[in-house]
Amino acid sequence: MNIRLCLTHSKFCRVCLSLLLLIVFLTQSFQLTNAQQKLNKRYPASRNVRIELKNISGTIIVESWQRDEVKLTAVLESPAARFTPRVTADQLIIDVMGENRGRGDVGSANFRLQVPINATVDLETRQGDITVSNIRSDLVRAYVSSEGDIVLTGINAKRIIAQNRMGNIFFDGEFVSDGEYFFRSGQGDIQIRIPADSAFRVNASSQTGKIALGQFWNSGFRNLGDGRKYEGDVRNGHAKVTVANFQGSITFLRR
Repeated sequence: MNIRLCLTHSKFCRVCLSLLLLIVFLTQSFQLTNAQQKLNKRYPASRNVRIELKNISGTIIVESWQRDEVKLTAVLESPAARFTPRVTADQLIIDVMGENRGRGDVGSANFRLQVPINATVDLETRQGDITVSNIRSDLVRAYVSSEGDIVLTGINAKRIIAQNRMGNIFFDGEFVSDGEYFFRSGQGDIQIRIPADSAFRVNASSQTGKIALGQFWNSGFRNLGDGRKYEGDVRNGHAKVTVANFQGSITFLRR
């Protein structure tokens, strides 16, 4: 009799333990689901649509694809930021910063945008990495007001602005004739990788880091500050390039 009671009690304990583990699993899954919200949207767009995104924190990834539409994917951490995309045929505007002004704690918003290759891209965040790839347009702007890396690859734009306070900047693309290019970091390394036959006028300055012009160096460059600032033309100097770094290196690489 005692043996049967022990066996019954043992089975009962195993059942209770299984139920407890199931409850814990379901609770954690529920909390994880509520900690993140996912958004997937598609919008029809012109080939040269203007993309404007102002974020508070989180990663921003923009890449081109061969469709006349924009695909927006967002993962929102809790407490989720509120925003309503403003959409027309010529532009898509997402203003997380403006629509959440005055709120206390707002979770990170991580964006991925797939856009037409000729889209104009204007991106801004307080904190987080910005990555833009394979865009050919009039403007690519990436601005991080606090901390985050900026990576621009496969870019051919008439005007480029890449600026952060803390973080690295990497550009791999082409300088267009008569284009304007501005790269600036408060603390981080700046690397610019361009074709060997690039033609541009450069003004490069770094307060504490090294400036390496590599194979773009020529005898026409002027040293304006004991190696902290160089100015000169490469070939005919059609494009205007300004690179400024307060604490970090500046490196030009030949593709």
